[in-house]
Amino acid sequence: MSIADNISSIKKEIGTKGVKLIAVSKTKPLESIIEAYDSGQRLFGENMVQELTEKYNKLPKDIEWHLIGHLQTNKVKYIAPFISMIHSVDSLKLLQEINKQALKADRIIDCLLQLEIADEDTKYGMEMAEAVELLRSDEFKALKNIRICGVMGIATLTNNRKKTQEEFYELNTFFRGLKAAFFRNDPAFTEKSMGMSGDYELAIEEGSTMIRLGSTIFGERNKKTK
Repeated sequence: MSIADNISSIKKEIGTKGVKLIAVSKTKPLESIIEAYDSGQRLFGENMVQELTEKYNKLPKDIEWHLIGHLQTNKVKYIAPFISMIHSVDSLKLLQEINKQALKADRIIDCLLQLEIADEDTKYGMEMAEAVELLRSDEFKALKNIRICGVMGIATLTNNRKKTQEEFYELNTFFRGLKAAFFRNDPAFTEKSMGMSGDYELAIEEGSTMIRLGSTIFGERNKKTK
């Protein structure tokens, strides 16, 4: 199936559920992104700042770019003028830098708090207690050029569906707790970015509002040949 067919099929599957599809275009050539764009896709996710800025400069300006990979504070300035949403906020320090660069760009940047839900040391994210501490802090309350729109989490890479389901359930439960405690009157706090190509159906069952799909749309990543 073509990229356009894949997108059409996924959108039919999620259409009635109100879930946003982020097409993860990391490592993909411009032609593949254009094919997805021509089929109506506008939300794209990238992991690396350099690749993201290069693609932003070459592709249509009505694309909404989402940064879904780990973000270093010294790279924020490169994406602050145009990024639609940063999914991977994992510290107060990073949030303060995003706020600083957003102020320079005269805009408010939408962010998600990345929570650690997997049993893997390789995954980034805050512990839930850390996130609560951040939201309670005076430093956070001073930030006027960022908007916290929800949470993001990456489940453990496993074939154990029950474990994956429990991790997504935990994130959704925590989201509801944050909403009640900190964002009760904030209409922007709605997003739960969880679910990738291998587990997005489970994520949707557990309340995901954004799924991040790469191989399901574009096919398997190109493997380097020796």
